[in-house]
Amino acid sequence: MLEQPAVEKLREYLRDLKPAARALLMGELERTLLRGDDLGGAEVILAELRREIRDGVSDAERVGAPARLFFKPLEPFLVDDAPNHKHRGRIARKTLEPLWLWISTAVMEADAQAYSAGVEAALRAGKMDELDLLVRAFQDRAVQAMQRALAKMARDEKERRRLSGHLGTTRALEDVQALISILHSRDALAHLAAQLPHHIKSLSHGTLETVKVVLDTQLGSRSDLFLYALILVMSRLAAQWQLVRLAIHAAGTDGAARVAQTPYSLAVTIVIAEIERLVQELTADLKSGRSMAVAALLKNVHDAIRGVRSELNLSGDTPWARQITHVRSEISELLTTEINLIPGRVRRLVRPRSMKDITPGSVLDEDDVTETEALLGFAVVCRNYAGELAINEVTQRVFHDLNQMLDTGTRSLIDSLRISGEAERPFRQSQADAAVRFCAKVFGDDYAATLHKAADVAGHGDRKAAKA
Repeated sequence: MLEQPAVEKLREYLRDLKPAARALLMGELERTLLRGDDLGGAEVILAELRREIRDGVSDAERVGAPARLFFKPLEPFLVDDAPNHKHRGRIARKTLEPLWLWISTAVMEADAQAYSAGVEAALRAGKMDELDLLVRAFQDRAVQAMQRALAKMARDEKERRRLSGHLGTTRALEDVQALISILHSRDALAHLAAQLPHHIKSLSHGTLETVKVVLDTQLGSRSDLFLYALILVMSRLAAQWQLVRLAIHAAGTDGAARVAQTPYSLAVTIVIAEIERLVQELTADLKSGRSMAVAALLKNVHDAIRGVRSELNLSGDTPWARQITHVRSEISELLTTEINLIPGRVRRLVRPRSMKDITPGSVLDEDDVTETEALLGFAVVCRNYAGELAINEVTQRVFHDLNQMLDTGTRSLIDSLRISGEAERPFRQSQADAAVRFCAKVFGDDYAATLHKAADVAGHGDRKAAKA
């Protein structure tokens, strides 16, 4: 797992990339993950790229150094999610800017102005030790000021509504409480973080026991830190769903009913909430129409659902079993809708056209072709995970239609290209090229390479012969 300074440097680097370079990097990383290759930090980078593309403007551009330093202890607990979505013990990254505005204008305006000026001066002078003391002192005063503000809100409904208006979320009170808890416990959490492995490839065997011992030893009677400690562990895991193994290990059984009786049952609740968040992210990305690394995101969802269902015995009617069933149903419905649209998109692009339907010199829209190609790749990934995601029937039917459409249709396009005139040839060539790209996704590169040669001969061979 990347350290905090490395994460900040990564974000700065990704923000400076040109769109084409971002797309290329996303594609390469996604292919690496889907092949099953172990590339440390790849999922972190993909998540950052998706966030940069989705949000358009990064958080670092919206808040200055004083705010970033103030919020630094929150980094393991931030989540790229809609502010209103329930994420216990975590704060949506998009909430940081309104939180800072609330603190620096409504809670402690004069103090915040003095703090900001002090931070800027210390940064210019390079006085890092002084800077650290300045930030810590302001965090301590902010905790006290926010606690006083919350005490006032407990007696005044109008103040609670005003807070929700400031932060723009129905979870305003929970977010402020989480911020207070994390800042108040920053030293204990930092000490715990130092005792944990920086990156946990697999939470099993000796590593599992080591992590549990660290948690039990460091937390002691600090039950108020347990939620944040588990989230901290999850942030170090290569496969975050493996956090459920702590609960199973603590209970000494994989039975959901027994696991639910231990304090570590919270680990299962956290993992299921994270799965639900990933499904929401996948839904938003698919509905946005943007070609992002959704295949790798789908793999994360699939692996997490399969991991929880295989590690935890969810037989019987338990809350966790119902949650997982609901998630599978939700993602099945989402993917079914998306997959059903693909044959129509392919057919629209590669269906044979008569000469009267072709504008002389026109070609297919490249963005449309690229997006459809990406959706085909996504459908292939869906087919690989169809069993766990309950989409066997739709993937089998859609790929049957695609096989027939592309196998016979591409050859028809090549035949039409061979006899086409100068005015229509660019369009038919673009159709043949698109069909070859689609075939590469459905049938594989070898099959597509053969078709590409045939299309090249059809598009250029006859003219070369005529010139000779």
